[in-house]
Amino acid sequence: MTVATQLDQQCINTLRFLSVDMIQKANSGHPGLPLGAATMACVLWTRWLKYNPRNPHWFNRDRFVLSAGHGSALLYSLLHLTGYDLALDDIKQFRQWGSKTPGHPERGHTPGVETTTGPLGQGFGNAVGMAIAEAQLAARYNRPGHALIDHHTFALVSDGDLMEGVASEAASQAGHLKLGKLTCLYDDNYVTLAAGTDITFSENRALRFEAYGWHTIAVADGNDLAAIDTALAAARAETARPSLILVRTHIGYGSPEQDSFKAHGSPLGVDDVRKTKQTLGWPTEPEFLIPDEALAHFRAAVERGAQDEAAWNERMSAYARAFPDMAEELRYRLRDELPPGWDANIPVFQADAKGLATRDASGKVMNAIAPRLPALTGGSADLDPSTKTALKGLGDFNPPPAKNADEQGSDSGGWSYAGRNLHFGVREHAMGAIVNGLAAHGGFIPYGSTFLIFSDYMRPAIRLAALMGLHVVHVFTHDSIAVGEDGPTHQPVEQLASLRAIPNLIVIRPGDANETAVAWRVALETRDRPVMLVLTRQELPTLDRSRYAAADGLRRGAYVLSDATDGKPELILIASGSEVGLIVAAAERLQQQGIAVRCVSMPSWELFEALPQAERDAVLPPSVGARLAVELGVAQGWDRYTGARGDMLGVQRFGASAPAAVVLREYGFTVDNVCARAKALLVLQQKQSQD
Repeated sequence: MTVATQLDQQCINTLRFLSVDMIQKANSGHPGLPLGAATMACVLWTRWLKYNPRNPHWFNRDRFVLSAGHGSALLYSLLHLTGYDLALDDIKQFRQWGSKTPGHPERGHTPGVETTTGPLGQGFGNAVGMAIAEAQLAARYNRPGHALIDHHTFALVSDGDLMEGVASEAASQAGHLKLGKLTCLYDDNYVTLAAGTDITFSENRALRFEAYGWHTIAVADGNDLAAIDTALAAARAETARPSLILVRTHIGYGSPEQDSFKAHGSPLGVDDVRKTKQTLGWPTEPEFLIPDEALAHFRAAVERGAQDEAAWNERMSAYARAFPDMAEELRYRLRDELPPGWDANIPVFQADAKGLATRDASGKVMNAIAPRLPALTGGSADLDPSTKTALKGLGDFNPPPAKNADEQGSDSGGWSYAGRNLHFGVREHAMGAIVNGLAAHGGFIPYGSTFLIFSDYMRPAIRLAALMGLHVVHVFTHDSIAVGEDGPTHQPVEQLASLRAIPNLIVIRPGDANETAVAWRVALETRDRPVMLVLTRQELPTLDRSRYAAADGLRRGAYVLSDATDGKPELILIASGSEVGLIVAAAERLQQQGIAVRCVSMPSWELFEALPQAERDAVLPPSVGARLAVELGVAQGWDRYTGARGDMLGVQRFGASAPAAVVLREYGFTVDNVCARAKALLVLQQKQSQD
């Protein structure tokens, strides 16, 4: 145990008041957490956390997640003081336009920020994903005498984080997985934004986490540096369980609003800033005071980090000499690059009128790719038999059971942290946050899978993945009212429109097995944003590509599948996913009746919108106003492609429970109805031209 010194106290107060001053200058922010949690942050960052401020991306660094993202001023103070590329002028521009110090931490925007946080509980789930990442990489690559992957994940969490359901899901998963290198520091200050926790949050949090399988440690005084240091040492020593350190702090410590919800989310005000500094023995002037001694103490992290990274680079060189093939494999993962030949075994599906469900095609493609792409790791929320996302023979990520291993092991290769199949249980929300953590950690192309209807549970995590530009793949199956007998609770209607509304997210709904194979290529080649594959449960015809355009057209988002004989259509039919086969059948009938029809497969709006206007016009000529879009979802948004004179056959109400064929017929998704709607468009167009 290390006793606190006068320098330690000076460093803690430097953190406090650098944070308070930036909040006051901005006249916006959350001073309560930095004042209360500065001691634990100082102990962690100066005594335990392994990082290199001059290279924030050094791979074997410890990860620190500020799940309580509203306390961003504390994180920015830590980053500046320890020597990251975050100048004092950046600190003074807190929450201002174009600054590197936004209101909540943003990955990729501020050096040293590991993940975007603010929506409470998400950072907790990200931290679990990061701990899974470290454990899986260590199990795969470490060898006796070569501990190449060896780092810890720390998170600072709040009452609000622990109240959110996503954190409960993630904590349960972390305890089950025995993630001993995960430590969460709980800022246990008894206060939330609106009131004290006594009116909302009365359970025993320690016992709750112990029931999850966590190691818990209580620190009675959040200003007791030595006790926090001892607790972190105990957490480090506990290797079989994740640790929760419950640190009893005081929100707004030292201020007139201490222990009040009023200290949570509003600047203290000029007078109260002065009083707080006086109470804690800090000079009232100048603002943004950083004593030389404190700065030197924090900046020792620069030399320490450089030495740690240099030592690791030497270990990496020794590893490469001993295990050249594994080292080369790992380097591809660390660079987020696809290795040569990763796509060599992707199947080409033969034309088949019966065909297969795109979920089945996806499973075949995944299992063709996975052996050549070790970064591909993921699983489903207890649905892999239905989503077809199990990677066969590549093992399950799980700690070895204490006994009865033969009885408890799965048929996918046994139990091990090296396993690549993640079993999330019925925890969709945590799954979304955990795969984000895997991607943010680096070295993975993670995927998560469930039914499309349950994407609603995952939307906050999906939105954050898009905001961060994370390389995550979501595999959503059972994509429409064609789910059938399960009824409206399980039949997505509005989900496609809702997900397409998220910026920087690519949604792909392939129309047959070969489009599905191309969709997986796009998903794995796209490195700067998440990609969502939306797949069917029902079988779809595999189109004869000698008659129809190549499936590689999916890369363009929309492409001409078949066209009028002279290339001058009077009618355009547009569809995504399972409805592509429907418009193809309708087009054949209409052409037999002398109508010049173009069929357009449009699996991805986002990919199509990325094309130059001229290329989009080549697919959907402005001169052709008779356009009918067909999709098993709400019409919202389709008017941009159908135009003022077009129409959309969609689903404008919830689904119904009946066999799929009956539901589709009753909702009008038949060749007869598509043809009737198309002819009505042509009649209307003729009438308008005559008028």
